[in-house]
Amino acid sequence: MKASKRHQEIIDLVQTHGYVSTDDLVERFDVSPQTIRRDLNELADSNRIRRNHGGATIITSSENSSYTSRKVMSSKEKQNIAQSLVKHIPDGATLFIDIGTTPEEIARALLDKHQQLRIVTNNINAATILMTKPDFKVILAGGEVRNRDGGVTGEATLDFISQFRLDFGILGISGIDYDGSLLDFDYHEVRVKRAIIENSRCVYLGVDHSKFGRNAMVKLGNISEVDLIITDKTPPEALSTIIKEHEIAMEIAD
Repeated sequence: MKASKRHQEIIDLVQTHGYVSTDDLVERFDVSPQTIRRDLNELADSNRIRRNHGGATIITSSENSSYTSRKVMSSKEKQNIAQSLVKHIPDGATLFIDIGTTPEEIARALLDKHQQLRIVTNNINAATILMTKPDFKVILAGGEVRNRDGGVTGEATLDFISQFRLDFGILGISGIDYDGSLLDFDYHEVRVKRAIIENSRCVYLGVDHSKFGRNAMVKLGNISEVDLIITDKTPPEALSTIIKEHEIAMEIAD
């Protein structure tokens, strides 16, 4: 059996039972313990399962990984996604940039060749990156600053974002369910993301493959509301079908 197929079956087992042991997986797939441990480590690194001693469990849908962990997860994939996405942003455009490590990579990628951008963001890290470009105008939303990741959220943030009507909304996301639901962990953050979607002429989503099928507690919308998806691997069949049905543009970043 190919490793990719075994990985998906392991994920399915974890989601069905909540916990699977290394010994059970060795017996089920008739492979060595070293192979299963390697599989579980790879799945944990891509945020598909939670690794623990003797097996694996589901990732809780109520709490996100730490910002420090997310910064290093799939970092090369996020950089490639960012480089592909910014090709769709013309000079002189206006755009929202969302909270998240992928939007921060997109902010960094915009520094290379873009000129005269006008950017509204509730992401302090993105603002810090973008402010180094003299011809960029960066507008930082007010509100409550989360010390864990530099995100700005709350009623003041929501009111501020809702004042604008911009060309592009650049979203990050914590998970996409197999029915196309866009998911996140923080209710306050989700409300701001909704405002970005509703006040953008085009919505672009940069998302690495670890987010496909990943659980999170709060639903913010559906993938059908997105105009362009940039990712690093072809989504699972169920998601790919939805993307095709809604004629959403999608690119696989090399």
